[in-house]
Amino acid sequence: MRFGLIGNCSYQALIDDRGCVNWLCWPRFDSSFVFGSLLDSERGGTFSIQPAGDDWTSVQRYVPNTNVLHTRFDTPRGSFELLDFAPRFSQYERFIKPTMLIRRLRLICGSPRVRVRCTPVYDYGRLQPNPVISSNHIQWDLGDASLRLTTDVPLSYVLESQPFVLARDADLVLTCGIPLEAPLAETAERFLYATQRYWETWVKHLRLPGICQAEVIRSALALKLHQFEDTGAITASATTSLPEAQGAGRNWDYRFCWIRDAAFVVGALMKLGHFEELEQFERYLESIVGNAGATIQPVYSVSGDASLSEETLDHLAGFRGNLPVRIGNLAHAQRQHDVYGEMIRSIAPLFLDLRFRSEPSLARLELIDYLLDGMSRTVGQPDVGLWEKRDKPRVHTFTQLMHWSGARTAKRIAESLKDEARSLRAQAIADRARTEIEKAWRPAGYFADAVDTDHVDASLFMMVNLGYLQADEPRATRHVRELHARLAAKPHIHLLRRYVHPDGLGETEVTFTICGFWYAEALARLGEKQEATQVMEALIRHANHLGLLSEDIDPRDGSQWGNFPQSYSHVGLINAAFAIEPWPLALV
Repeated sequence: MRFGLIGNCSYQALIDDRGCVNWLCWPRFDSSFVFGSLLDSERGGTFSIQPAGDDWTSVQRYVPNTNVLHTRFDTPRGSFELLDFAPRFSQYERFIKPTMLIRRLRLICGSPRVRVRCTPVYDYGRLQPNPVISSNHIQWDLGDASLRLTTDVPLSYVLESQPFVLARDADLVLTCGIPLEAPLAETAERFLYATQRYWETWVKHLRLPGICQAEVIRSALALKLHQFEDTGAITASATTSLPEAQGAGRNWDYRFCWIRDAAFVVGALMKLGHFEELEQFERYLESIVGNAGATIQPVYSVSGDASLSEETLDHLAGFRGNLPVRIGNLAHAQRQHDVYGEMIRSIAPLFLDLRFRSEPSLARLELIDYLLDGMSRTVGQPDVGLWEKRDKPRVHTFTQLMHWSGARTAKRIAESLKDEARSLRAQAIADRARTEIEKAWRPAGYFADAVDTDHVDASLFMMVNLGYLQADEPRATRHVRELHARLAAKPHIHLLRRYVHPDGLGETEVTFTICGFWYAEALARLGEKQEATQVMEALIRHANHLGLLSEDIDPRDGSQWGNFPQSYSHVGLINAAFAIEPWPLALV
């Protein structure tokens, strides 16, 4: 997974350390890819900027505290660097975030020979548009929109992928829809400066833990790019159909907004001191609820569309030959009742934080009542659980835990509003949820994944992390140790599976990245901070060269698998870091 993520909260792109855009969906997160060699090297299109020949090396990094990607290429003839970024900055009291990719070539020394390839596709590789050349740009018609590459690299070299000597700096600006109608180099320079300043300022306003600050900053920057700012939706990942292991067949489209994942992202960003993402997400939730009827789905599109019909794309080769390639996600039709509690937890600061306190709007109060209705109706009712298993629905302990936590949060909100009726109602739901949770305690010393099984589930480290089990309660340590003993991928005790029982989808040996961070967080909350730090450090070593994490880790070789980057994984890193060392030692 040697990819860097760039974006501007309007789109995302993955660019590898060899100067190739492996993944770019336009005009929004869940659109068709324009460049998708990640899933098919032949049909996926290409946008690469590399030295000519084979005798060269490259090093990739981020410009510190930004989402601007820097790749240096060294060849026997000379060296050059490539700066890739998606413009984002503030202007006229709003954020400028065009559907534009800027790639800046900078000569360092010598006379390196460079090759530029640009062959976009659309409709997931089924449309291969013909280029139309003009005086200073190349254009491709996509039907509903068009792409335009504006550049001072000779267009013939680009069209024919011909190597050329880089004798001076050059710029390439690719746009979708509205083209660049401004001076090329001047605009690229101005947008680069403004984008770097935006990200540097955003990072300066982060509240950091006492450990792993560089990793937390990178995680925060990655999470920010997963919010589709137009609506406030937050996606689970940038990609689709990257399998959890070679040949596993578990290839899913994660370019959508899972309410659970998004709620945890909002929580992590608030812990870091950023709240604007919460306000945008809350507006998205209001729209979801307004269109939902009685039941909330676990996942929606970034525009709030409830229908995410799943389709298999048989014409694509798949990531490293792994099939099927899927777009859409059938999880939209499942019942995952934990979403009600998570939604309440995510919006609670809008009621409880004095920086947001004002007379609550009718829409917000209606949202609280709607979520209380949902929890009251589904406490003790079976669902598929957070892992979206394909076996029979059960009364899952994690779902009841989120009901308990969400109801307790609703009670605090009601008390802050001096609303006794809502407070009593929320307490009653929390009490009912606690009754269901206690049915899952097993004499072996752990809470089972459901009230009618003896299975273990890594999500139940959250029993400690959410405060259901306090550190001084004897069951807390027993529960955490028992889960770890049964789920750890020995000898890699920091790598944990989600569960080890059948799930209706076949066998799996892969470990789930966030589960290790949940374990580290639970250890820290139990007072085992040295052990938690060791687990944390071991997990971080699995990140790629830029500090980005995928969904899964293969315990056999430590390689990353699954959709990338995975917002859940970076949430886990942030929360664990704060649990271990909430704030740097005060300077004296």
